[in-house]
Amino acid sequence: MNEHAPNMRPTIRQLDDAAINRIAAGEVVERPASAVKELVENAVDAGARRIGLEIADGGKTLIRVTDDGCGMTSAELPLALSRHATSKIDGTDLLDIHSFGFRGEALPSLGAVGRLMIQSRARGFDAAELSVEGGVMSGVKPCALNAGTVVTLRDLFYATPARLKFLRTDRAETQAIGDVIKRLAMAEPSVGFTLRDVSGGGDRVTFSVDPESGDLFDALRGRLARVMGKEFIENAIPIDAEREGFRLTGYAALPTYSRGTAVAQHLFVNGRPVRDKMLIGALRGAYQDFLSRERHPAVALFVDCDPHKVDVNVHPAKSEVRFRDSGVVRGLIVSGLRHALAEAGHRASSTVASDTLGAMRPEPMQMPPRVYQMDRPSLGARTAAYQAQAPMPMHSSAPQQGFADLGHTYSGRTFDEVVEQPQEQPVEHLPLGAARGQVHENYIIAQTETGIVIVDQHAAHERLVYEKLKGQMAQNGVAAQALLIPEVIDLSPDDCSRILSVADDLTTMGLTIEAFGGGAIAVRETPAILGEVNAKALIEDILDELSDLGESQLVKEKIEAILSRVACHGSIRSGRRMRAEEMNALLREMEATPHSGQCNHGRPTYVELKLSDIERLFGRT
Repeated sequence: MNEHAPNMRPTIRQLDDAAINRIAAGEVVERPASAVKELVENAVDAGARRIGLEIADGGKTLIRVTDDGCGMTSAELPLALSRHATSKIDGTDLLDIHSFGFRGEALPSLGAVGRLMIQSRARGFDAAELSVEGGVMSGVKPCALNAGTVVTLRDLFYATPARLKFLRTDRAETQAIGDVIKRLAMAEPSVGFTLRDVSGGGDRVTFSVDPESGDLFDALRGRLARVMGKEFIENAIPIDAEREGFRLTGYAALPTYSRGTAVAQHLFVNGRPVRDKMLIGALRGAYQDFLSRERHPAVALFVDCDPHKVDVNVHPAKSEVRFRDSGVVRGLIVSGLRHALAEAGHRASSTVASDTLGAMRPEPMQMPPRVYQMDRPSLGARTAAYQAQAPMPMHSSAPQQGFADLGHTYSGRTFDEVVEQPQEQPVEHLPLGAARGQVHENYIIAQTETGIVIVDQHAAHERLVYEKLKGQMAQNGVAAQALLIPEVIDLSPDDCSRILSVADDLTTMGLTIEAFGGGAIAVRETPAILGEVNAKALIEDILDELSDLGESQLVKEKIEAILSRVACHGSIRSGRRMRAEEMNALLREMEATPHSGQCNHGRPTYVELKLSDIERLFGRT
């Protein structure tokens, strides 16, 4: 029934094929990048080893995909442009899918909204071509082609001009096409890809990768270095974990190599690029201890399993999936990533040092600087020079203020005696070296075998305390110390209810609280590892953390977030002067503690500068 003719009953009619294909195109082809995705996936499914893509005007006027795959015969071309015709599956089992495409909708949908021409040649057959414009198909004709398939799509959405109004600028559409090609290139390291922009009669290569060789990790490492950049590979760790029929492989970047957005997160399921909320949530949970909320990890992760354990037929675009046992997949991602990050130890990303050196670069000079470079003298020459330049011995019993950095007093000794004093053990050969001083009561300067290390004492100790609290809680709960007089804290009814709801969880980490009537609570025990604690400030910090996390977080994640807050509250503060043995003890503990390369908020705990980089700053190389 309708309001214009209330007495007229609407009739049911069958839509024609052209209308059906246009409706289907609205789901499958949202923009030029969607068309590129469908056509390139078809080329990969055809067994192509090299795929070339040409676009013009952001794909709006031209998309041409050339491959060296198996090709099609002249008899198969009309069938390829029919709805729900595919060579990928036989229809008996919709879960046993081993290819990108399987729905048989892409080519007829593209032919319904644009001008599509297919040229193809199968081995042992003659080449043939077929065209379709706005859903109207022409006859099959012979053509000249060596092998493979060439699909040319012109004037996308010319048959549905309203869709053109919703497209973005040529530059934005070109970037979206590049992102699609890069994701498929990561999924298929053994296939070569070339993207050309031929807008305005030009011919500019915007992306090109050759087929990679070697085993799984070697080929993937080489492809990711070309797609995501060499810096990503240098600061990423390999992932290889398995659980209950699911396998997780790929590379995950160190927490200190994080991004402001999630653009560097690439997830694949059985080789298919996906954007799944469950997988993204698991990734966020794995990095929760190491990154603040405004930072995002960079990863390229591949989940492989039996096709029957995952449903990829959730959406026509096939970008979403559903796992039969999502809890196993989530646990695999969280545990696999955390285990790999723990094995990385105290390692921090190399970009931290690069950024530091970039900030220290001198301003460019108008004239090229003159470099007065001298060969580094030998130990004997340095000793002789020190003896010749040494001042007279000082007999004062007062310690010299200028030489307190090493934790020794130098009164009564000449400078050459200090230099020649042998080390009992070569601590400089250790990863974080030997402490040489403290500046501004916050930064420890250590000398390594190949350079220097600058350590943020507060950030480093915060991570050490946090890892110690987590270890204690995992083994037997955090040791608690009872307060002689319980501290009573007045709270609002909502805060009181919120803190009491996690009282049992707080007890496992050494903080015992109980209701004290009204909106008050009594703190009876605090974590022994922190010594004397301001209980009121600690409770307020915990309440802030609980409010920020929200109701959707798991209990374990809440506890770990609270532990992070507790560790920050009880770590070494900036402004505290440390003795040499304290600084060295901190360095040794950092070397033995996982994740010590970054604090609980994702900031680096130390910066390593190579001696060659320092010499370059002073023009010595």
